[in-house]
Amino acid sequence: MMRLTIAAAVALAGFAAVTPAMADGYKDCTKLDKASWKPASEAEAKAKDAGYEVRRSKVEGSCYEVYGVKGGKLYELFYSPEDLSLKHTIAK
Repeated sequence: MMRLTIAAAVALAGFAAVTPAMADGYKDCTKLDKASWKPASEAEAKAKDAGYEVRRSKVEGSCYEVYGVKGGKLYELFYSPEDLSLKHTIAK
């Protein structure tokens, strides 16, 4: 019985290694080539203007993902690098 459990665990671990991790983020903001994107600092500035304390930012798919705090709560803000419009927000 123990051998079967270990074999099942190994099989599941192998499956997990092959399947892509599901991020909780939003990834599709623009079709533009990265050379045409506006600077990420402008997305951070938009978040600050909206009242968020910006902690960090990164590129997620074709979006700028800005991590900010507002009212003591953490948010993930997804901006289009094409026009810096806010596409999606996730409260953590």
